Amino acid sequence: MISLFAALGLWLLFGQEERFKSSPDTRLISVHLQDLTWTEVAHALAQGYDTAIVPTGGTEQNGPHVILGKHNYVVAAAAELIATELGNALVAPVIAYVPQGEYGADPTQHMRFPGTISVREDVFVGLLEDTVRSLATHGFRRIILIGDSVGNQDPQQAVATALNQEWSSLGIRVIHASDYYAANGQTEWLREQGYSLEQIGSHAGIRDTSEVMSVQPDGVHRDFVPPPDGMEPGYNGVRSLASEKIGETMIALKVQAALRQIVRETQ
Repeated sequence: MISLFAALGLWLLFGQEERFKSSPDTRLISVHLQDLTWTEVAHALAQGYDTAIVPTGGTEQNGPHVILGKHNYVVAAAAELIATELGNALVAPVIAYVPQGEYGADPTQHMRFPGTISVREDVFVGLLEDTVRSLATHGFRRIILIGDSVGNQDPQQAVATALNQEWSSLGIRVIHASDYYAANGQTEWLREQGYSLEQIGSHAGIRDTSEVMSVQPDGVHRDFVPPPDGMEPGYNGVRSLASEKIGETMIALKVQAALRQIVRETQ
């Protein structure tokens, strides 16, 4: 995955941000907390790994061709890239259960489709807040929230705002990296390549399908099971235009947007 940076030259944009890179002595086998022992995390903290990234994904339908865990694979890969570029960051486990709609009350929501898992917004907020508090308890001073789904964005901002107010005198900063999702330039880039908005789509189309191709190729089913009679497929756009190469660019744009915001908000 790190090759994505070489592809877009993102290191040129952020290589000068040395204040974020404490050159820790620790050689970690992974930047993901779930792959480390508690003693490895303690040593990393002592060596300057003072930043934690909390990725939030989702478990939702993505048409008959893309797996339900799309967001989780994509945000995990993006968080690893962000952590590696920052140089002093570890990544918390992906939060896979997020708000997806009011259990079918709104016919436009994903809960119409089997397999989607939705939690109440207050449950998500509580889980996110407790996750951030846990990380702060152990010594992480900067905690970055990145969400790969639309329903994650407002709760993440609410948690960041509340905890920043509470911790204003403690030197702990919570950043909701909203640009990762909302201002990443993906649609603009695809339009520049000649794709129409109808071709791009808004759900499980070119962007989503391509992202999964690049990080979890088995997550795109070419010989898919068709929807039951009377049910729509659950996606829009032209999925056949997706490619692994486009997916690498889509994720790199998300990472670039997040890094720029992190730089901007910590100056």
